[in-house]
Amino acid sequence: MAKKAVATLQKGAGKGHSKVIKMIKSPETGGYMFKEEVITNDEVKDYFKK
Repeated sequence: MAKKAVATLQKGAGKGHSKVIKMIKSPETGGYMFKEEVITNDEVKDYFKK
């Protein structure tokens, strides 16, 4: 299924979007978890500043 999602983002209007993955430390367990989102290319720098 991942291949299909990547192929969809490479066509047409999908070129204006990026898939970002952010590693977040859980306050409860102390372990790390990953948050994945698809956002526009203009919002990438702001996403990682939060």
